[in-house]
Amino acid sequence: MAMYPVDLPAVDDTELTSASENYLASLNAAQSCNEWFRSLLTSKEIAVTPANIRQLQLFEDEHPACTVLALHPPHDQTQVLALYLHKKWWPLDDVLQTSSESRRGLQPVQSVMERLIVFLLSQVVERPRSHGEVRFSLHPPTETCKVLWEDGQAVGFYTIKHKGRLCDSWSSRCYLLPVLDTVLVRRRCRRRGFGLQILHDFCSSFSSEEFLGVSSPLSSDMVAVIRKFLLQHEEHQARLYEVEAPGEWTQRRNIWLNIQLGRYASEQPRPAVLTPPSPCNSSAPLMPTSAQLCDVNQEDRSPSSERSGKGCCSSERTDILGIKAPSRPQRLKESLKWKEAPLRKPRRESPKEMPKRPKRARRTSINE
Repeated sequence: MAMYPVDLPAVDDTELTSASENYLASLNAAQSCNEWFRSLLTSKEIAVTPANIRQLQLFEDEHPACTVLALHPPHDQTQVLALYLHKKWWPLDDVLQTSSESRRGLQPVQSVMERLIVFLLSQVVERPRSHGEVRFSLHPPTETCKVLWEDGQAVGFYTIKHKGRLCDSWSSRCYLLPVLDTVLVRRRCRRRGFGLQILHDFCSSFSSEEFLGVSSPLSSDMVAVIRKFLLQHEEHQARLYEVEAPGEWTQRRNIWLNIQLGRYASEQPRPAVLTPPSPCNSSAPLMPTSAQLCDVNQEDRSPSSERSGKGCCSSERTDILGIKAPSRPQRLKESLKWKEAPLRKPRRESPKEMPKRPKRARRTSINE
């Protein structure tokens, strides 16, 4: 059975960094190139020289350095062909694979190699293709992550900001609810239900929490996935909020309610249509009721981290003042319900007022 880097004996960030530095030093000391790597992607041999190697930093600047060496073509430093791990060069696709039968579905990230996989998915494999997409920021080494494994390959991941955790390193603000911070599914693996699987896992992991957050702003793809999820799981419609750190009530917007109101670009408002009762439709027509929800206007932002696959990211900005938080959040559950509209009793004309009409065949109209 083939073994991959994630299946080999675990190494820590210090060992990974020192191995990279020692190997790079040996290449700089060599007089000539004695090593070549044949790329399956380009079907060409690449010389393993310092000119074709760059160091990738896995974590944010304020954390201890953890680097890995990446081999790239001479003409494109942004492309990664292989990584130097366990004293050899591994093709990029091999680093994202596993031979372990236990790695199925969503699994917590526990080792440095698993964090390397999260880094590769967010920074290398799924790079933004268009100018409008935002790049992910580096995740800290203590970030709670889960990798989604399917058929021996890493196909996605998501990260969580836990309730009570510091929002940043320069203030004392803490998250007031669990927040789904980053979601990514590889482009070639989308439209297979993995986004719904991630949302279900996130909500199930915090079953005792009354409210859950998803980092703002939401991409159109993320809104579509959440809408489908909430249609299937109505019990979560009053739980999921789009939030900005740290998640005060003035920084929350109920996602389901805003979908119904058409406040997302991908969703259009759904006007109520009154259907008169008929023999095939004896139920009373339904009308939506108005709801009270504190809503912060969405302004142009410069998010610090991408949530494109997912479509979520945390962004810091000045909150708009003068908006009062609801004193009783539980009213939202009532506002998401529907009330029966009163039926207007038809006015019957008196015999004197009724004009004489010619008799004709009686027709029945049925609205479905």
